[in-house]
Amino acid sequence: MHRRRRTALLLTAAIAAAPLLTACGNDAHPGAAAVVGGERITVSQLENRVGEVRAAQRAAVPDDAQYQQAIARTGSLTRDTLHGMVLDRVLERAARDAGVTVSDREVQQMRTGLEQQAGGAKALEAAWLQQYGIPPQRLDDNFRIQIQAQKLAQQLGTDTSRPEFWQALSEASRKLDVDLNPRYGDWDVEKSSRVDAKTPWVRDVTAAGAPQTL
Repeated sequence: MHRRRRTALLLTAAIAAAPLLTACGNDAHPGAAAVVGGERITVSQLENRVGEVRAAQRAAVPDDAQYQQAIARTGSLTRDTLHGMVLDRVLERAARDAGVTVSDREVQQMRTGLEQQAGGAKALEAAWLQQYGIPPQRLDDNFRIQIQAQKLAQQLGTDTSRPEFWQALSEASRKLDVDLNPRYGDWDVEKSSRVDAKTPWVRDVTAAGAPQTL
């Protein structure tokens, strides 16, 4: 359980908070939040994913004051969500290159085990939403990613905290030529992680009190 939690934290929650950024967009990929392996993650897709989390938070916390507190605790949700969407694709590429596959049965086994430890399906859903920002409908997708990470690390003779594992992700990032819209930052290929953009035309508006998207 501890290894699974560390892996989930590693891939879904250990993302540095960053200021909200605005920009005119990425001219090379209009409407794209990111381009990974030549495929676009559109701003609309990103907003839909963020909306799923907000809807789940609203359902879990019907009290308005508590809901606003939940939003405040996850103020970087849009950027964190994009980080996760990109990292998922990077990990999938690294796993495919290593010949790693994950079956539906493995996903179900992981879910069943975690539900038993959490005290039921609802308790697991609540824990994953609160700790990692994963809404109930994305749980199986997230478990598949966790298993991919574990199996890739095993294939490499290491674990997900070791440089060898992250080197494999770095190589996959390089192959996929990850390109983020400047408003969401840049992609650090060596770290396989989103970082704040340092471009002169991007303006940090957080200090000015601008509202955060979703």
